[in-house]
Amino acid sequence: MTVIARYFSRVLLGLSLLAALGGAHAQLAIEITGAGAHRLPIAIADFAGEPGYSRALTSVIRADLERSGLFRLVEPGPTPISENDNVDFGAWKNKGADAFVGGSLVADAGGKFEARFRLYDVSKQASLGGVAFVTTPNMLRAAGHRIADYIYEKLIGEKGYFSTRIAYVVKQAGRYELQIADADGQNAQPALVSKEPIISPAWSPDGGRLAYVSFENKKPVVYVHTLATGRRTVVANFKGSNSAPAWAPDGRRLAVTLSKDGGSQIYLVNADGSGAQRLMSSSSIDTEPQFSPDGESIYFTSDRGGAPQIYRVSVGGGAAQRVTFDGSYNVSPRLSPDGRSMAFISRNGGRFQLAIMDLASKQVQILTDSHKDESPSFASNGRMILFATEMGGRGVLSAVSSDGRVKQRLSVSAGDVREPAWGPYLK
Repeated sequence: MTVIARYFSRVLLGLSLLAALGGAHAQLAIEITGAGAHRLPIAIADFAGEPGYSRALTSVIRADLERSGLFRLVEPGPTPISENDNVDFGAWKNKGADAFVGGSLVADAGGKFEARFRLYDVSKQASLGGVAFVTTPNMLRAAGHRIADYIYEKLIGEKGYFSTRIAYVVKQAGRYELQIADADGQNAQPALVSKEPIISPAWSPDGGRLAYVSFENKKPVVYVHTLATGRRTVVANFKGSNSAPAWAPDGRRLAVTLSKDGGSQIYLVNADGSGAQRLMSSSSIDTEPQFSPDGESIYFTSDRGGAPQIYRVSVGGGAAQRVTFDGSYNVSPRLSPDGRSMAFISRNGGRFQLAIMDLASKQVQILTDSHKDESPSFASNGRMILFATEMGGRGVLSAVSSDGRVKQRLSVSAGDVREPAWGPYLK
């Protein structure tokens, strides 16, 4: 089967495998199936303040850090500890904690809260800093994610990804929903509901828009959807197929796959739908474009060598260079945020598995042991990769660290999810 044939088979037939969800706002549940060999032990005490809200806040912080696979939670005990309380470093060391967090959630007269916390290095008996966030009862989860990001960055040395969002597609009783959720799968909200398939969501660099393909007009059309207002712009509705949108790093243009001039070819188009320009001219099938983080190159899938492989071409056009050589089937390139690695789907012994390539050395590592992986997407710091796969006869979303050591599974109890896309840092 050619790459384009498999693509449209997935579009028109694969989506039929999606089972119904129990509710429009069904949440994803995360199961940690693997963790890093060396996890940093950390104790996060219940924050002082109103018990219900404080526990809800600290539960988000703990869950974020634990599911990263880089932290091991140390039981803090039942007593709330604020950021101003004296820290018994010896006691925390005896419990096995290398880091400790204390904080409080203080209400004001206007119905808002101030979440304050302080992070400590237990071994050095020193404060590593702290921040105060103003929040509301409805935004406690967001505050928890921001606190977890702060802790992660201080202790790991790279930005956290807990405050980002993910997009994915579900099907419910004959209708498709494009859902937006927090990175932990909670707080899911539908951005679009349709009786026809929705595929290939792609986040704009600022996190405020989604490009996607909708079949609501009985053919594939590319839209750009502004999430804050719900306003949609048709970006590509040409004769034939319009598919596989990918944003340029500056957010002004997209690469799309069009068949308007015959065959399946890659075009550049402005975000308002104007100025469509063909990137290359070839007799092969070119699809699944992805910009490099510097915006200078486009990676894409093509059968120009006889079998689906990944190639790279300058954003200004010209000759394409082959990138993948191992195996006879490599598709769906996704570049890491730093541009050093490329995730993709590789066929190995009849199984479609998530792989990663170091672009400098060309070394390839298979990251999963599943058999029907698709749609990889990097977290904003490059640490984790979200993808769709199939387990137990139904689809789930999974995530794996870029070194393959940390694994997660995200699922909806009543159905399948597909087409994941991990959003950027919000600006």
